[in-house]
This record gives sequence, structure tokens and C-alpha cells, in this order.
Amino acid sequence: MFSSFMINTWVVVTLVAIVAGFVGFFIVLRGASFAAHALPLGTFPGAALASLLGINSFIGLITFAGLGVLGINQLAKNGRHEVATALTLVMLLSLGTVFLSMSSQYSQQVYALLFGEVLGVSRAELLPVGIVSLLVIGLTAKLFYSLVISSISAELAEVQGISAKNMELWFLAILALSTAMALPVVGALLVFSLMVGPAAVARTLTSRPVAAVLLSIAIALLTVWLAIAISYETNWPVGFFVGGFGAIFYGIAKGYAALRGS
Repeated sequence: MFSSFMINTWVVVTLVAIVAGFVGFFIVLRGASFAAHALPLGTFPGAALASLLGINSFIGLITFAGLGVLGINQLAKNGRHEVATALTLVMLLSLGTVFLSMSSQYSQQVYALLFGEVLGVSRAELLPVGIVSLLVIGLTAKLFYSLVISSISAELAEVQGISAKNMELWFLAILALSTAMALPVVGALLVFSLMVGPAAVARTLTSRPVAAVLLSIAIALLTVWLAIAISYETNWPVGFFVGGFGAIFYGIAKGYAALRGS
């Protein structure tokens, strides 16, 4: 579990957990769980296209994450946000179907992107994950106050000179980068659970933004560390344990909150 070839895995999952816990707080605060679920699925076709072209899958993930943000942002201008998200997801998935139909050589890569596969992370993959992690953390920290205010009330944000529309675009960009980075770790089907689960637990236990963020990061770290350890021993997908522990921790938090309230 702690042998030399696993060091890269522990580093990557730690970075992903920190980013997921940080960004996840705003996903829960803004009620954007659907976007957190849709964007990873929307970036999946990018990895399929990258595999087809023989280039790094991370390039495809980032590219299609950007396309997803642009699609949601443009379509939301003339309609409801969740409808724009759904339409963008449908368009991107249709492209993914085309890319996958062009070749049958990438079944293992497809499985890994759907369910997660981090027990063989190469050293070459550390650099892009590290760069994106620093970028996401830096952007989120810089925009922290504005994101909190705009998440609570768009009207209050406008009164304080904060553009709610600009903050929505920044939030989607940060979310897209985060999901593209986390996709190879926990998979497209369960990446949103790592972002939503720990943050939902933290919000249940405290209403203070900074405390909630720190608690969300701590729970995300515990979740992925336990998931990696058990996945290593059982050879089951990491995403399964991430989703399972997320549900368990949330149930415990809700039970504690109910007891504290009574």
C-alpha cells in the first residue's frame, strides 16, 4: 500500500481531495449539484477523443470542460440554468458516442474514466494535476468572499458591486477544472460524490464558511484515503468506496445534527 509505485497515487488523491473539498463547499452553497454531476460526464467525451487521436487524455478533459462551461453559460442566458446544463450535457455526450464508435481499442481507458483507476498513476501525470490544483485553489481563494456573497444572494452581491453573472461564470470555470482533474481518480460517474458528499457533511455541522471549507477538505481527505486503502486491498473501483463513504458520513452527520437539535 505504501510501496514506491503507490507514492504518486497518494499524492494525486490528496491534491484531488483538497480541491474537491474546497470547491464542493460552493457547490452545496449554490445548490449546483446537477452541474457538478453533468460537467464530469460532459468532459468524458474529451478523453475519448484524446485517446482516438493518441494524445494525453488530460488535454481532452480540459478542452471539453471548457466547452461545457461555454455551453451552459450561453444557453443559460435565454433560459433556466438547469435546462441549459442538461442540454449541454446531451450535446457533449452525443459527441462522445460518436468518438467511441470510431474505435473499440480503448475499453480499459473508458472503464477507468467511468469508475476511477489511480493505482498506477505515473510521474508524468503529477505535473498537470499539481498545476491545475494550484490554479483552482488560487482562484477560489481569491474569489472566496465574492463567491460566498453571490451564492447566498444575487441581489446582495449586486448591491456590493459584485456581478452575479460573472461569479457564475467563474464558478463554472473552477468547477470544470476541478472535475477534469478529479475524473481519472474517482471516475465520471462518482466524481461529483467526492465534491458534494464532504461539503454536505460540513454544511450540516457548521454554517461558518471558513470552518465549513476546512471541515469539507478534512472529510474529503479521509474519504479518499480510506477509499484508496480499501481499493488496494480488494481491487474494487475507488469510486465505489468514495460514494459509499460519502453516504455513510452524511448519514452520521444528519443523525448528529438531529440529536443536537433535539
